[in-house]
Amino acid sequence: MILGPFEIAAIAIIGGIGYAAYEVHMKHKAKANKGTSNEDVKALKAELMAVKERLSVLEAIVTDEGYQLKKQINQL
Repeated sequence: MILGPFEIAAIAIIGGIGYAAYEVHMKHKAKANKGTSNEDVKALKAELMAVKERLSVLEAIVTDEGYQLKKQINQL
């Protein structure tokens, strides 16, 4: 298959746009990582663990048979 001048120009333009988008993405990624410290990551991990623990407690409460029975009684 032989590419004509239109196809070659289209490929060059699309490639240039893709490369420019990649450069912008990498600049934003570098800027976002620049402001994040190890302490921030550790704090976020600790907060995530606390949220997971609270979620598991809430799941246990909601799936408890006594809770379901109270809910059914209240619906009557």
